[in-house]
Amino acid sequence: MALITGERNQISFLPPSIEDYVGLDDPVRAYDAFVDHIDITSLGLDADVDRVGAPEFDPVVMLKLLVYGYSYGLRSSRKLERATHHNLSFIWLTGGLRPDHKTIARFRRDNKDALKKVLKQCARLCAKLGLMAGNTLFIDGTKMKANASLEKTWTDKRCQDALKKVDTRIEEILAECEATDEAEANEGSLTKMKEELKNANVLKAKIQEIVKELHETQKTSFNTTDPDCNKVKGRQGVQAGYNMQSVVDDQNGLVVSTDVVSDNNDLNQFSSQVNQANETLATSCQTACADAGYANTDELKIIDDQQIQVVVPSQKQATEAALGPFDKAKFTYDSANDCYVCPEGQSLSYRSTNQEKNTKKYLAARPAACRVCRHFGVCTTSPQGRGITRLVNEEVKERLEAQFDRPECQAIFKRRKARAEHPFGHLKWNLGVKHFLLRGLNGVKAEASLLFTGFNLKRTISILGVHGLIQAMETT
Repeated sequence: MALITGERNQISFLPPSIEDYVGLDDPVRAYDAFVDHIDITSLGLDADVDRVGAPEFDPVVMLKLLVYGYSYGLRSSRKLERATHHNLSFIWLTGGLRPDHKTIARFRRDNKDALKKVLKQCARLCAKLGLMAGNTLFIDGTKMKANASLEKTWTDKRCQDALKKVDTRIEEILAECEATDEAEANEGSLTKMKEELKNANVLKAKIQEIVKELHETQKTSFNTTDPDCNKVKGRQGVQAGYNMQSVVDDQNGLVVSTDVVSDNNDLNQFSSQVNQANETLATSCQTACADAGYANTDELKIIDDQQIQVVVPSQKQATEAALGPFDKAKFTYDSANDCYVCPEGQSLSYRSTNQEKNTKKYLAARPAACRVCRHFGVCTTSPQGRGITRLVNEEVKERLEAQFDRPECQAIFKRRKARAEHPFGHLKWNLGVKHFLLRGLNGVKAEASLLFTGFNLKRTISILGVHGLIQAMETT
């Protein structure tokens, strides 16, 4: 049987022009057109060809390299450098330019603020093309590992334990030095111990600086490699990481905005994420939907006050737990007298307000009645009688819970997973993005912007096609 073989010494292997390296329907042309379409100067990139100084790579080309690379999971500067030598689509995209990995890493590091704005321009372009309605927005978050080790994370307890060990070791070294000074004054061992004492004192000073930082910032932990990251718990366990947020439009599942925060939960993120998305689209959405992780009544109230329909279940609605016979819901609230009435007819009166938690405390008006009640020991075991905690905005919580139970809101919530969790699934499982490469909040926000820009462009190409997207951008 005849075999098809290659010939490395053939005269012509590639077309004579780089323009012919990729076909007219190759997706790389859409990425190239997108970067050419956006306003580079508004990002903060300097593309002045008349600037005095040593020549440098065109920032437009460098941005194209990063956007295209991140879209296909190529984030390492060394992998991007390799692609500009061996991958025809990258060679075409850069016009044959081959920046080394140090140049790529430096461009990404020095232009974090500009890269953070790329997704905003991409979202506004999608809105102009009619691919984003901005009517219903889905908010979600995921934990992403930082470029730092959990072993470098210090808590106050760890610092105190380490200081005790260091102090003990310093005392041991001093005692050894004193003994050696008397017995072996001319031996080298004394010099070694003094060096160890110096290192112990340096370590002690570093730990004391960490303790000072913890107290000043009121953080529960501090990572010496990446001070902005936090100890977070996700599906991969506890790790040093960040909380990456995204807001997704309902029409085509495109990402409107993204953010990265150090908080290890989503409780305080709802209003800020919705407002960022509304600012990007320059309009106010009609409905904002999220899971029970965002069920902070104070946060939800901020959006509810803007006449935006909030579709977020409370923790109780999310767990669908059966109510006990003496659950708070079984007690009747008397708004006129600001008190609760228990199933047995006893009154629980207002006692105090916790300003920090924004809650009010109610206790039995007659503790003796609780102690002789037939349900004592089941309803409560406290000698002071039954107590109930009520949010200052409890009426808002009850109204939002009732709103969530409406059929139209249930239909919106059922679409949440398909919309809000799709981008994170694509990044983590299709592209293999399990951690950030850059450090610090500015760095991880820039990476998140590039990642979701790539996701949007892929979705847009699948909707309009390469030619359709390029033509649409040319007419806007």
